[in-house]
Amino acid sequence: MNEGIKPPWKIEPKILTRIDSESDPSYGEDPYKRKIDKHLKLGVVNLDKPRGPTSHDVAAKVKSLIGAEKTGLGGTLDPAVSGVLPILLDDATKGAGVVMGGGKEYICVMKLHGDVSDNEIDQALRLFTGDIYQLPPIRSSVSRTLRIRTIYNIELLERDGRYILLKIACSGGTYIRKLCYDIGLYLGVGAHMQELRRVRAGPFTEDSTVSLLDVYEAVEAWRKNRDETLLRKVVRPVEEAVKHLPKIYLLDSAVGAICSGANLAVTGVSKLEDTVKKGKIVAMMSLKGELVALGISRMDSEEIIESEQGIAVDTERVIMRGDLYPKIWKHKRHKSVR
Repeated sequence: MNEGIKPPWKIEPKILTRIDSESDPSYGEDPYKRKIDKHLKLGVVNLDKPRGPTSHDVAAKVKSLIGAEKTGLGGTLDPAVSGVLPILLDDATKGAGVVMGGGKEYICVMKLHGDVSDNEIDQALRLFTGDIYQLPPIRSSVSRTLRIRTIYNIELLERDGRYILLKIACSGGTYIRKLCYDIGLYLGVGAHMQELRRVRAGPFTEDSTVSLLDVYEAVEAWRKNRDETLLRKVVRPVEEAVKHLPKIYLLDSAVGAICSGANLAVTGVSKLEDTVKKGKIVAMMSLKGELVALGISRMDSEEIIESEQGIAVDTERVIMRGDLYPKIWKHKRHKSVR
């Protein structure tokens, strides 16, 4: 095991309370008890993509089966790669970017083109743990500019001659094919990625994936028998897509204004996680655990707790419908919650 920076899913935040408050049961709803039509419009399918079709092909199939108007992907996979592919439905697509930006985890077979010792491999894996420079492959869909990516850790699971089985935890946007190529260059013998499977994308893991057949059976049970049980297992609430993000919990009186696009003032904050950092994306949640919006924090968590006034978060993406909470703020023309 080559330990590096702790990946996001291993960070355990603490809750800090600014104003101790309870949510009025008259407003909002438990994300896991939404009516099925609302549930589907704010849902995520954690699909186990098979090898062969493109990510967009399988997303289109899920869209057709469920009858969604649109879908968004929490990161794409090459046709030859299998594994975790979060597919966000309708209103949940606004959160696709945060899943794409979350950490990823892969199981990879790297084939060396020459013979090297175990010690040389271990040294190479250590060197490539941490922040690394990557130039996207020629065949990639993004511009070929040098960029920094983070390899949280690389675990050597097994070796069979020139075949190396690795478990790689990394930041979003890391090219594993390029990583194998660069490791081969460093070792002086060359290497390539033989096989790849993604076992984590942000908060979604291999253990909770469903197949296209699961989606089909769930939809059939719902349409023929009005049985929602399987469909609710296959389609998860959008809130599960932001489990990895630092969270700020809003007072009921602030939710309606945020849904109208207002920025969040510190006076609208009930509690928050201690992982909130200035300039980083955060999830703004209701006290019932509903995802209200995504935004960029203007303050660290301690500053939000200690401040009596000021803007805590710039609202970027509103997820919640605007009619679930009352719109209560003092100055209607002011773009902040008071």
